[in-house]
Amino acid sequence: MAAAKTIRVNGRALSVTVDDGATPLLYVLRNDAGLHGPRFGCGLGQCGACTVHVNGEPVRSCTRPVSSIGPDDEIVTLEGLGTSDHPHLLQTAFIAEQAVQCGYCINGMIMQAAALLKKNPKPTVAQIKAALDNNLCRCGTHLRIIRAIQRASEA
Repeated sequence: MAAAKTIRVNGRALSVTVDDGATPLLYVLRNDAGLHGPRFGCGLGQCGACTVHVNGEPVRSCTRPVSSIGPDDEIVTLEGLGTSDHPHLLQTAFIAEQAVQCGYCINGMIMQAAALLKKNPKPTVAQIKAALDNNLCRCGTHLRIIRAIQRASEA
């Protein structure tokens, strides 16, 4: 049965109609909100490409049903971290360190790193690696990703 729902995405209200209470948040973000930051990677919550923040906590939007999102919950995607004119510190650092090769994992890496830096503004390399442990990068830019997060933490 279709149900209307309003969720908050990047500071704006978004009215959506979902046919199934189990519809993943990722599908709503990409299809209804037209956002391209969160990506479909594995669909199992294992790769991290779909990571967004819900109330400041990183979550895998491919396994999070939109029905679990309340009207007061705040969803932030990569697009909500910064803008082209005023990018987030992490976005600037990832560009400066050339941490992106294919770019598929970067949404999850940046969103996971943003959550880490919010809790721990000066993480060690070991803490960065632990925070990104469940985010997969097939291109192998791990060292550049770590350097980018270090750069952002020093700024």
